Amino acid sequence: MNHYDVIIIGAGAGGGTVAYSLAPTGKKILILERGGYLPKEDDNWNPDAIFQGRKYQVQEKWLDRDNESFKPQAFYNVGGNTKVYGAALQRMREADFGEVKHQGGVSPAWELNYQNLEPYYTRAESIFKIHGNKGEDITEPSMSAEYPFPAMPHEPRLQEVSDNLEELGLHPHHLTLAVDRNVEDPENSPCIRCATCDPYPCKIDAKMDAQKACVDPALEYDNVELKINAKVNKLITDESGKKITSVKVEINGEIEEYTADTFILSAGSINSAALLLKSKSEQHPNGLANSSSMVGRNLMLHNHSAIVAIADKPNHTAFQKTLGFNDFYFANSESEYPLGQIQMTGKSKWNRLDIFSPGSIPKPTLEYMAEHAVDWWLTSEDLPDPNNRVTITEEGQIKVDFTPNNVKTHQDFVSMWQGYLRQIGFFMFMVTQVPLSAVWHQVGTCKFGSDPKTNVLDLNCRTHDVENLYVVDGSFFPSMGAVNPTLTIIANALRVSDRLKDKIG
Repeated sequence: MNHYDVIIIGAGAGGGTVAYSLAPTGKKILILERGGYLPKEDDNWNPDAIFQGRKYQVQEKWLDRDNESFKPQAFYNVGGNTKVYGAALQRMREADFGEVKHQGGVSPAWELNYQNLEPYYTRAESIFKIHGNKGEDITEPSMSAEYPFPAMPHEPRLQEVSDNLEELGLHPHHLTLAVDRNVEDPENSPCIRCATCDPYPCKIDAKMDAQKACVDPALEYDNVELKINAKVNKLITDESGKKITSVKVEINGEIEEYTADTFILSAGSINSAALLLKSKSEQHPNGLANSSSMVGRNLMLHNHSAIVAIADKPNHTAFQKTLGFNDFYFANSESEYPLGQIQMTGKSKWNRLDIFSPGSIPKPTLEYMAEHAVDWWLTSEDLPDPNNRVTITEEGQIKVDFTPNNVKTHQDFVSMWQGYLRQIGFFMFMVTQVPLSAVWHQVGTCKFGSDPKTNVLDLNCRTHDVENLYVVDGSFFPSMGAVNPTLTIIANALRVSDRLKDKIG
């Protein structure tokens, strides 16, 4: 049985970043990824395959709170969900780390503050080649460095929309994007500003996902090994229950076992919680690292809505995801509570509108709507609730018992934004509140904190109960603000990696 210094479970944003950070140490590292490499093929950019065919999404079924099955919009690949993300990587705001009052309740404070993560945000932005303009976003937290690359400029129709909304008193900013684009020399640039960035895979490796930014560079070191199509079924402890000794892994239908000194779990908040619950034993009868009974609890997903806004003027934008607004991120004169953030999505095709449409709309109508649409994405914070939890059925199936909260604020937000858009010429809207199956922003199932009675992880993301097990995906979040969580996952993984370097020598 091969022995490793470090075994990393999951090759997404968290696990991939730890592999990247630890690779230069010379320690023997094994990455276990339950999926394979996402193939490079024409269907990467085929909306029929992406939207109607659900290509690349997992085919397994989970259960909701009513025991109704659904297929999650999740991806098991080297690079994890970042293979199909919109590449908008954002810092949490400084106030997000403190207690924030919402209409639906209170978002609790972290025991760490923004300054504890700031240097790691800066490192993460460098690794993922972030494009942005410092000083544009009115909620931008303090930063110790400029963004590594200048912002991606708006195409003409988006610039017009940005200008129109600025004339109404709003404060547009360029989204901070992780793409391999040379803005000053676009002819010699991997990114071609195509219309298939969000939510497609990039078949020319121009999106800075976790595979390209972290896993591939880590594998250039001889001491780092990756096993794909390797599903971890159980974590095994020693007789004391205080230390993991090995993992049982299913590869090509065969069960293999690997040992290590240190184990890093980063399978995504839902699957990480599920694996801990599946790894129960005599020493851990309620699930591994679950003496607090908090494993799987406090799942947060964000409240999301897509607004397809139709105007008389066509929108021939290709690369649309460049514009954002944070005027309503915090309480202000229009709302006594925080509302959230506004950003663009990728430019809609009729295929995507067909999925979002409330009924049967003829294809020619959908095509007209897509041609004249500007596509918005609104995100509001949801709140940690111990009753929103991941459990495992007796048959081993994942159950996501989840009830949305802080919803009225989000609905008010959506209505308010339509009011602004009407003032600049948009007259018809297709609004879709994103369903449970869209688990893209999953966090919170193994939250961190100093008290082992109420937290699964300590402040270095080591489990309180097991001395050599760390969790570095979004599970650690005690609250999540209203920005995309991936950059915070990456920054925290860099922070934890620095602690691990000190520990493993």
